[in-house]
Parts: sequence; C-alpha cells; structure tokens
Amino acid sequence: MKALLSVYNKEGIEKLADFFVKEGIEILSTGGTYTHLKALGYSVTKLEEFTSSPEILHGRVKTLHPKVHGGILYRRNHEEDLRDVADNDISSIDFVCVNLYPFFEKLGENLSELAQVEFIDIGGPTMLRAAAKNYPFVYVLSSPEEYTPFMNVYKEGTVEEKLAFRKKSAGLVYNLMGAYDSAVANFLLKDEEKTYGSFSYRKVQSLRYGENPHQNASVYEEIDGHGALKSIRILSGKELSYNNYKDLDIAWKVVNEFSEPCCCALKHNTPCGVALGENALECYEKAYTADPISIFGGVIGFNVEVTRECAEKMNEIFLEVIIAPGYTPEALEVLKTKKNLRILTCSEKPSSRNTMVSLDGLLLVQEEDRKIFDHIKPVTEKKPTEEMMAEMEFAYKVVKYVKSNAIVVTKNKMTLGIGGGQVNRIDAAKFALSKAKGQATVLASDAFFSFPDVVEESALHGITAIIQPGGSLKDEASIAACDAHGITMVFTGMRHFKH
Repeated sequence: MKALLSVYNKEGIEKLADFFVKEGIEILSTGGTYTHLKALGYSVTKLEEFTSSPEILHGRVKTLHPKVHGGILYRRNHEEDLRDVADNDISSIDFVCVNLYPFFEKLGENLSELAQVEFIDIGGPTMLRAAAKNYPFVYVLSSPEEYTPFMNVYKEGTVEEKLAFRKKSAGLVYNLMGAYDSAVANFLLKDEEKTYGSFSYRKVQSLRYGENPHQNASVYEEIDGHGALKSIRILSGKELSYNNYKDLDIAWKVVNEFSEPCCCALKHNTPCGVALGENALECYEKAYTADPISIFGGVIGFNVEVTRECAEKMNEIFLEVIIAPGYTPEALEVLKTKKNLRILTCSEKPSSRNTMVSLDGLLLVQEEDRKIFDHIKPVTEKKPTEEMMAEMEFAYKVVKYVKSNAIVVTKNKMTLGIGGGQVNRIDAAKFALSKAKGQATVLASDAFFSFPDVVEESALHGITAIIQPGGSLKDEASIAACDAHGITMVFTGMRHFKH
C-alpha cells in the first residue's frame, strides 16, 4: 500500500507520516514535502523516482502522470481496470493527502496579477478530485483537521464507518474545490458578468441558533475579498447571535455614512435612534433621547472611540452589543462590569460589494446601495438654507437604512421619529411624526410621494423641509402643497428602497 503526501501546509504532517510508517505503508512525496520529511529522518520515495519522470517547468508539472492518477483512480473491483494497471505497471495509491497552494491567503497580499496566478494550484486539485471520485477505495485528506479522525477510523472503525469517512472526506474535497475555483474565477473575471455564481466562503462559527431558537445557523466568511465584519474582535461578553450579526452590519454601515462623530442605536435590524455630536457621549445621549424605549436591549454603533463617560451612561440600561473603532482603557473597564454585554471593535470601513438574498431555489444578487443622491434639486418657492440642507442630508443618510416604506424626521442632527416597514407611505409618515411630537423640522422619505398627503401631514407637525427622490407623475401636487404651507422641498433623483 502506498500513501501520496504533497502538502503546502506542513502542520501535523509528521504525525501522519508516523502513522503510515507504523502501518507499513510506503510514503510517496514531492518537492517541499519530500525534503521536509526526509530531513526529519523518514523513509520517503520521491515521486519522480516512482514515476520515472522528472519534475519539469520549475515544479508546475510533477504529479500529472498516469502512474499517479492511474494508481489513484482505478477501481479495485473492476476487471478491465485491473488489467490496465497490470499492463501498464501501475501500483495502487490508496491514501492521498494534499493541501493546496495558498491562493486564498495570497489574495490579501495585493500581489501583481502574474504573481497571484502562480498560486493557482493545478496538480493538487487534480489529485484531490481523482481520490475523491474513487472514494469507495481511496482515502483522501485535504486538511490537517482530518488527520486524527482518519487515523482513528482506520485503526478502529468498522467497514461501514470507514466507507462513510471516505465519502465525507470526498465531499469535503469538492466543497473545498468549489470555493477554491470560485476564488480563482472571481480573481480572473473581477467585475465581468459571470454565467455561474462564484461564491467563496469558509465556515468560521456554528451559532447557538438562528433568528429563533428552533432554527440552526452558522457564520461563513468571504474568502476572496475584504469585508468590515471580518475585522471585528470581541473584547468581552457572550458569543454573537445570528440576529446580532445582522444588526451589527446595519449599525456599522449607518455610523460610517458620517465623518462627524455618530451613534446609531438599532433594534430588530432597524435604526431606532441616530445622532451626530461633538463626541461619543453627546452622540449617545442624543440617540438615546430619540427613542429611550426602543433602545433597550439594542445594538449600539459608534464611528469614534468610546470614552469612560459614555460607557458609564450606556451602563445605565440593558444593551446587547456595542461596536466601535476603539475604547479608552477606562471605558472598557466600565463596560466589562456587564458580563454578558458583547463589546466589539471593528477596524475596517464597510466595503462596496454585492449583496445577496437567498430565496427558495433562487439567489438574488445586486450591487450594494453605495450612493446617497444623484443631485439636489430645490423644487419649491422656498429654497433651503445651508443649515437646512445639512440637516436634510443627515436625515436622508439615515432613511437609506430603514425598511420601506420609510420616513425619518430629524432636528439638530438627531432622529426624532423613524417610521419603517409600512405598506403605505402615509402610515410611515404618521408614525414617525407622532413619535417626534411636533419637535422635528426635517422629513426624509426613501421614495417619491404619489400623493400630497405626506406633505399635508408634515405641515400639521411643524416640518419645514422635506427631502425625497421625486419622480412621481403627481410631483406637482406635492410641490404645490409645500408652497401652500411654506415648506422647502428638494429632490435627490435617487430612491433607497430597502425590502
């Protein structure tokens, strides 16, 4: 019996080599793996001696040989296969242990295109695929994590257990190759349109449950790209839940819409209080005041360092998660007194990448909603002041992250009412305006007004400026209503539906 070992990652390979030696299994090896094992004193046959064919092209071709793939692929119970291997002097290779060139890892090093191409593995995937296809007869190991389970089942497993292990390992090979090939495809095609979905993700965590306790859930990270949430670090508290991750994504995106210090309080994947201020404490106090009921048990995001004073204020209520670029040592000391509070840092800005939604049998893919507006077009007799325009822009950045139909009303760079997830716009407006209790000055809408009813309702609550996309066939009716009530209105030319 022979085992072929060809690994880039040498972790645990000595333990596996020891096992093969004790079992009386001959070890074949290539290049760096051969040199590594030979230096440790193992008896190893160099693959080019086994094939009587030298490595060529600086190692690009070393395992692509009939004696290698014939030895792996022939069916041990198939008469014609047995005649072929006998006629061609092909020996059985019953164990294949291969891991690949680090194409995934090298993507993060910003290599030149030609340098990155050199990390596309050819021989390794070919051997893995061959061994996986022939799993009824061949063991295939594609990761160091499989070494110990393999040794245990080989020594102590039943015939059925050994076959089940080989089948699972074969499946893991094709699972790996799907991600590997997708990463290569995405690298070569970049922004080109693809015929097939190329998604390269690696499981990093099993979660306790999903949106509800009866649902299983896991976290996968994208291998071949950047992403803000890949950079989060948990400094204290429990593990994150499925819902925590979803909320963190929105909270972090909201605060990073602004260059000024910003705090976003979020509940059930929807902002409940967003505010700008001079520092973390002022931002938080304004966001809390915006909706002191909904913030309870919520997620809080900052785009600035959290101070001790801010931490003490947050500790007055129950919060699930806090995410920020950093914390002062004193702030961390205060926050860590809440044992279950999840305290996170995030070091990357939100990336501009595609978003995906899984449906029953379909996958929807679209560009991330990266922009805010195409233009600002005043459309009423009363034109916006510079201060009014800044307030409207703040409100419009927030409404982008509220479920449609969405209305956000604000004053002094602070949300006072957020109406989202309604099936009609007037109900969203009534909810947001009622929360504001007549204190708001600006109203932002994620889409145009089909009727002047939102303007009429706004006038009843003291709104002085409205920002909306425009584009309705009945825009003139809303403009006339604004003029009648002395309200300023601007069009952006860009809606922000969020379903």
